[in-house]
Amino acid sequence: MAGQVTRAATAAVLAAVLAAGASGCADDDNGVGSDAASRAASAAESLASRGADALASATAEAGEALESIKGGIDAKDEVKLGKPGTDDDGRTTVTVTARNTADDTQSFAVQVEFRNEDGKLQDMVVVTLSDVAAGASGTATARSTHKLSGSVKAEVGTALRY
Repeated sequence: MAGQVTRAATAAVLAAVLAAGASGCADDDNGVGSDAASRAASAAESLASRGADALASATAEAGEALESIKGGIDAKDEVKLGKPGTDDDGRTTVTVTARNTADDTQSFAVQVEFRNEDGKLQDMVVVTLSDVAAGASGTATARSTHKLSGSVKAEVGTALRY
């Protein structure tokens, strides 16, 4: 989303500059062109900032969730993701499956990264799969923190078994 927000912000600023240039050709615009450009640039900057803030917040929350796990071991090879979809609220979802290869019941914390078609990070969440029996698999659904647009890929960032 941040890349799309940036592209939208750039387009808004470009449109405002073009509008300002066109209105600047008139003899009597009373500064309307430059005022419109200023307002559009401010709106575009705000839009870009909100997208970056959402990603920063999601990244911070994911980091805190993983840091709180003591004694976890890397379990990335034991985790598989399904195909991303969209729920009724327009948020991207993906099924997370963790296979417990340990000899006793374990829990998993899985960081799911949502990326656009260019591979740029759009969102990140951590999903917990609690009390997966030895030799069994557990499933959960990862849900983006906000609406994502375009083609979205889901990847496992970090996976811990504890």
